[in-house]
Amino acid sequence: MKLKLFITTLLCSITFGFAQNNGSIKGKVTDKKTNETLPYVNIIIKENGKLVTGAVTTEEGNFSITKLAPQKYTVEIQFIGYTTVTKNVDLTTNANQNLGTIAIAEDIIELKDVEVVAERSNMVQKIDRKVINVGKDLIASGTTASEIMNNIPTVSIDPQTKEISMRGNSNVRVLIDGKPSNVSIEQLLQQIPSASIKQVELITNPSAKYNPEGMSGIINIILHKNSQDGFNGSINTGVTFGITPKTNSALNMNYRVGKVNFYTNYGFNHGINANNGFVDSERTNLENRQDFNFRNKNNSHLIKFGMDYYINDKNTLSAYTNQSFTSGFGTGLTTVAFDNPIANRNTNQSFGSDGKNKNQTYDVVYKHNFDKKDKTFELQANFSHTENDENTLYNETIFNPTQSFERRNILNGVTDYFQLNADFVNPLNETTKLELGVESRIQNSSNRLEDVNPSFSSANNAFEFGRNIYSGYANIGKQVGKWSGQVGLRMEYFDLQADFEVNQTNPSFSDKQRVNDEIFTVYPSAFLTYNANDKNSFNFNYSRRIDRPSIGQISPIREWTTPILESRGNPELTPQFTNSFEVNYTRNTKLGSITSGIFYRKISDEISRVVFNDPNNPNRNILSYDNFNNNDAYGIETSGNLKFSKWWSVNASADVYFRTVKGTVQNSNTNALENAEADVTTFNVRVNNSFTATKDLRFQLFGMYRGKDKSIQFDRKEMYRIDLGATYNVLKGKGTITARLNDMFETMRFAFDGSIPYRQQGAFYWESQTVYVGFNYMFGGGKNKALARKQRDANEVQSGGGMF
Repeated sequence: MKLKLFITTLLCSITFGFAQNNGSIKGKVTDKKTNETLPYVNIIIKENGKLVTGAVTTEEGNFSITKLAPQKYTVEIQFIGYTTVTKNVDLTTNANQNLGTIAIAEDIIELKDVEVVAERSNMVQKIDRKVINVGKDLIASGTTASEIMNNIPTVSIDPQTKEISMRGNSNVRVLIDGKPSNVSIEQLLQQIPSASIKQVELITNPSAKYNPEGMSGIINIILHKNSQDGFNGSINTGVTFGITPKTNSALNMNYRVGKVNFYTNYGFNHGINANNGFVDSERTNLENRQDFNFRNKNNSHLIKFGMDYYINDKNTLSAYTNQSFTSGFGTGLTTVAFDNPIANRNTNQSFGSDGKNKNQTYDVVYKHNFDKKDKTFELQANFSHTENDENTLYNETIFNPTQSFERRNILNGVTDYFQLNADFVNPLNETTKLELGVESRIQNSSNRLEDVNPSFSSANNAFEFGRNIYSGYANIGKQVGKWSGQVGLRMEYFDLQADFEVNQTNPSFSDKQRVNDEIFTVYPSAFLTYNANDKNSFNFNYSRRIDRPSIGQISPIREWTTPILESRGNPELTPQFTNSFEVNYTRNTKLGSITSGIFYRKISDEISRVVFNDPNNPNRNILSYDNFNNNDAYGIETSGNLKFSKWWSVNASADVYFRTVKGTVQNSNTNALENAEADVTTFNVRVNNSFTATKDLRFQLFGMYRGKDKSIQFDRKEMYRIDLGATYNVLKGKGTITARLNDMFETMRFAFDGSIPYRQQGAFYWESQTVYVGFNYMFGGGKNKALARKQRDANEVQSGGGMF
């Protein structure tokens, strides 16, 4: 009898133990006025006022919280710009509660004081991308997009070449408001004032919905766009003090009345940038030291103007234009001093360069919402025109015996880009969604270089480039319980024509080259997500991608030149293909969310740098590009957005990349071309601390470490920096004063040591230690509309092939 009683008691205890954490609460959140579902709404579970757990709603507005003890709880539904809704739930009588549809309304009072620019940047991990909401701390870290990118996880900017890379690879596609630009990435990032940026999206492994360019994925820079009722705006202006002062300003305004919303953004950037460096070369019989001093004065204007017309609840017409104007004047001096000046002639080369760039982009979108929920059709047209002119005068002096000559390069470039696409989304049922789209992209570019050299032969070089891409895609997504998946296929037909012509005088000479290429390619993709519970989720994905050579990589027209080095493209380049695999894990804790991931890339026909001797000048090298054999790359990264206390929060990220770099160099003694490769391990860390001293005063402490890197030519030494900043709210919260000291200990520099094709070492320095002082002010007093926020203020790319 005692044994039966013991067994019964034990079984009851076990049953009670399992049951006491088997409760659940689920529901769906919608906008009270529009009845549309609201994603990423905070669901807070409390017991007697103490936080127990929480979650956020899915893209469809649903939430489900499990493993709850049979107790009484308070459920709070919180969303920025909406009134908080509270529900009392009793799991003691019913362990599984369905709250049904919860409609929440806008908080008009709160929205009148909504901040256009947040104090602190934050990162949101979404299904297929990381979204960095740019706050005043990032704006204060630099005057241009190029400067703030180094503070963003997984992204790096080369301080000398301004080349952008993601996950240790420079094959990345950069978009502005979801659209490509005719301007080179390096130039584009220096044209955009940091104060004009609202968000940066990192899409490391895009689906078949998106264009497949960029082995490392896509970086989408989103400019400010408001949609508040009435007249609203903000102004952000600042000065960076270094060797010379630099200004960075932006004005954002919108006016919404009735069915029409007008918005505009104006950004201005002005300043002089000075940098210098040296290279010591130990090339046999040509040992020398090169000293470089450069000074560039740049002015850039960026204007965005757009309109949204809400025809009715089902139809919306939107249009905008981006206009950017950049002018710059640069001067420089390169000195080459040989160890044996008797055998080799020392050289001084000075230059003055006057450059202008103008870009015009026009975009029109029509969107139709069907009666069926989430069923949409979108038609979009985009056109951009870019003009790029440069006039550079070189003065070169060669000593022993002294000889001087002038050389003038006149470069004129024009690029036109047209894109037309249609996208259709149809939820077949509550758990299945179909996406279809077609797209046409047409690009034409012409570059002409007039090389005027009175002392030697002159040449007129012309490069004509045309590229047409026609594509279609299909995605099908399915959700089964805790699992959700998506498979997709993108098909593209690619047609390229390139013509290069050299007309040289004294003596008379003419050479023509033509390149034709036609490729039909299929790009599959697959995504699988497993939400184990509220705190743990896993994501597995695969995609095939392509890196088509850019105009700069294939144009044989000289890009730049020094007395002993010249850079030019290679018209014979072919595309490289990549199979990319990725696994991510997200853990939600009481402190915040942490996302970790690993990736692997299988690369074929990799495009890389090549160095060889100039056949017309044995003392000068040519820096170009070529295709190489297959390659592998993989890496590990983790990032977190954590709040340790009410006064201390941290955004942190760390990553390590492993890859093999390949290239071709010319033996400096035999002139033979040799293949070279190097195994590379790169480690990076970024930590951004935010300290809240009072309601109006905050401090930021930012630190980064960029580990050693390796290329075919040289090993790049490590670099690191520490920034300290503060923000103070004034004018009843409508104004903010920001101050920041960048690179407190002046440790940033580009230092290298190499042995291929010969021993060389050097370093380059720039104005890394600067002080920024800025002021932000908001004016107007309208309120956001839920529909406007969901469709535009979130500034997410909503159609696939179209936007990309």
